[in-house]
Amino acid sequence: MRTSLKWRELLPRSRKKEEQEKEHAPDYRTYRFGGREFALYTLQGLGLTVLIAWFFYRSLWAVIPLLPLAALFLRGMQESLAKRRRETLALQFRDLILSASAGLQAGYSLENAFLTAGEDVERLYGRDSIMAAEVAVLRRGIENNIPLEQMLKSLGRRSGDSDMEDFAEVFAIARRAGGAMNDMIRRSAAVTGDKIEISREIRTLLASRRYEQKIMNLIPFLIVAYLQFTSAGFFDVLYGNPAGILIMTCCLAVYLAAFLLSGKIVDIEV
Repeated sequence: MRTSLKWRELLPRSRKKEEQEKEHAPDYRTYRFGGREFALYTLQGLGLTVLIAWFFYRSLWAVIPLLPLAALFLRGMQESLAKRRRETLALQFRDLILSASAGLQAGYSLENAFLTAGEDVERLYGRDSIMAAEVAVLRRGIENNIPLEQMLKSLGRRSGDSDMEDFAEVFAIARRAGGAMNDMIRRSAAVTGDKIEISREIRTLLASRRYEQKIMNLIPFLIVAYLQFTSAGFFDVLYGNPAGILIMTCCLAVYLAAFLLSGKIVDIEV
């Protein structure tokens, strides 16, 4: 630990600032629950596990072997929340680079164009938005003489979004090449913005299909509940005996497979 601290002390001031920015910059490829979120989703996962145990086996003892389902639920929620955050970041990044492109056309320097665009994004999405926090990182980096292209490449890498990574690479190449750099950045910004907008439109079109998928996942439970109310005891033969447990386990496996398959069908990566 002491060796690491001494090594950091030998770094130039700008390099040490860069290391600090990297430590505090969020990684959008993963998602970490807060304390309340973890408690909330854990309770939801356990409640879902209890519901499945009662629905398929009519026994709360079945919750114990089904506990991995609660863990899978937590992992699925993490992936879903991380993806939703990446989509929000991509949308706000599109507005940032389009605003920066307009600033370049107005004659601003690259750094000033992005800082001015950051102010536009803050007014549009609020100071608590994801991109507002990233613009604050860019502003601190520029004040500490960290190259803008380096910070954009870091953002693209952390975003987990291929369009943002491509823009950062093109930006870095244009910055090194010089010449008609502003035109190259404007074209790249327009292309990247169009791709992000198309991805957003496709997700909007698929929203109804995802809603239908959620309804279909509830259909088996609704059918069995209806039969239980209208024909009490109809499924009693499937509970409390080895043959019934085997049959219901097979039904649970088929249901989980159909659930995962339906999720893959509507989860189209653009």
